[in-house]
Amino acid sequence: MQTVQSLLFVINSTQQYVNASILAKKLTQSANKLGYTSTTIASKDDIPQHNVDVVVFLGDLPNNVAAYPANLVAQIRLDDATKNTDELLSHALNNAQAASESASLTASTGTQAKRFVAITACPTGVAHTFMAAEALQQGATKHDYIIDVETQGSVGAKNILTAEAIEAADIVILATDIEVNTDRFVGKRVYRCSTGFALKQTDKAFQQAISEAKVLESSKQAATAASGSATKEKAGVYKHLLTGVSFMLPMVVAGGLLIALSLCFGLNAAEQSGSLAYVLKQIGVTAFTLMVPMLSGYIAYSIADRPGLTPGLIGGLLATQLQAGFLGGIVSGFLAGYIALFLAKKIKLPTSLESLKPILIVPLLGTLSVGLIMYYVVGSPVAQIFEMMKDFLNNMGTTNAVLMGIVLASMMCIDLGGPINKAAYAFTVGLLTTNTYMPMAATMAGGMVPALGMALATFFAKNKFNTGERDAGKAAFVLGLCFISEGAIPFAAKDPMRVIPTCIAGGAVTGALVALFHCELVTPHGGVFVLLIPNAINHAWLYLIAIAAGSLVTGLSYALLKRREAAPLVAQKA
Repeated sequence: MQTVQSLLFVINSTQQYVNASILAKKLTQSANKLGYTSTTIASKDDIPQHNVDVVVFLGDLPNNVAAYPANLVAQIRLDDATKNTDELLSHALNNAQAASESASLTASTGTQAKRFVAITACPTGVAHTFMAAEALQQGATKHDYIIDVETQGSVGAKNILTAEAIEAADIVILATDIEVNTDRFVGKRVYRCSTGFALKQTDKAFQQAISEAKVLESSKQAATAASGSATKEKAGVYKHLLTGVSFMLPMVVAGGLLIALSLCFGLNAAEQSGSLAYVLKQIGVTAFTLMVPMLSGYIAYSIADRPGLTPGLIGGLLATQLQAGFLGGIVSGFLAGYIALFLAKKIKLPTSLESLKPILIVPLLGTLSVGLIMYYVVGSPVAQIFEMMKDFLNNMGTTNAVLMGIVLASMMCIDLGGPINKAAYAFTVGLLTTNTYMPMAATMAGGMVPALGMALATFFAKNKFNTGERDAGKAAFVLGLCFISEGAIPFAAKDPMRVIPTCIAGGAVTGALVALFHCELVTPHGGVFVLLIPNAINHAWLYLIAIAAGSLVTGLSYALLKRREAAPLVAQKA
């Protein structure tokens, strides 16, 4: 090693900053004892311009190692802080690498990541949430990693990450299509991706997590604000919308089914005040009343966290009162979220008054701003658009209804739980607030076709599928019955050019038949099992025929188009 005279100690550990600072003082004493001159800074401080012989990073290596003015770069991990500091310093200097090799040093450090924690969450909290979790666990086993995965599904969080697991983790993976609370991960390296990416490209997700994870400094808003590209902003807006839809769904399900159950006592029984049918209907109507405020409130929550929730909920209720429907709820949610986020960032208060900002100042000013904008600017135009849309939907002829059924059901089959699928689903859920139920029936039926179709294909052409694919077909059949399109993903990932078109063809047939049969569905999830609930859907047998017809089209067409698996070569004896 070349002669060393000057050292620069850089504290680079958000999680254990105090320990790193204490270690820096001890190392400075050791450096002085050994005859070196030394300076200590934190990584968040300005990088000094004067050259030093060696930069010693205490904790992690930053991404900008090359920006530090030094000939050599060394690292001391805080795990080694219990060792004699004289020996620790000597060992670090003896193993220092040239600054020109800092990129490879950073890369090698990244590959040492062995422990992960993850959260998976999708808008409905049913399929992608758990399939992505399973894929991450299998991927970790494959690469000899250790991972703990928390699923935030429709029934709440499962396998909740412990503080010990988070502390021990090298990287946090957030495979989420909706916003989740990240306060637990401040100071940890965090990587974000969609559930679909974690499910379909698991190996790549781990690789990118290791190379691209960034330290979370304050909150998810800081991370969102830091993403400057238009693509990320677009994805963020879409994620905020899906977050609102995911929190609204339980209201839609509960309200729709309660209103349907009230009809079990007769068409007019629900109008008799005091009867059980009347009470059930009133509870269902109340749930429907809360749908739009929930949508608006949690769009705002996704954008601005808790400060956005109050103006978002109130804005959504105003949208309902102004007859602006779910369109007004979407507008008020984004208004409330971005206004609350702006206020939280721009209002500066003394430290003694800072606690008033999230509980008094931001909710008050945010609610006032959203309320005035909804009343005087947005409410009336959106209400007119919403009324025009309701009139069109309620008065459209058979041809328009069939076209809408084809489009919505086909969209459900294009990307199997991806953005197009979720856009169609979110739209039809919103239409339930207009008492327009055919689109929901077409969407659910179309979403069942891909998985059912693939299952039928493995039955019709068994000799074209290997044992693993036939087993996947059996699982896909059950998933399809439950309205989980993702059951077709294993087939689409392997043969997309044949699977996707056949799924779209089957979905189009199903959507057209649902509209032609005038099927109407009052609940947004449940698959064929909602048929067991009285009045959840009208024309139940025709609805089943529509689903069966589309599934047969997909199954038979793919069975014909599927190429036979090549027979393995058998070595012949000479």
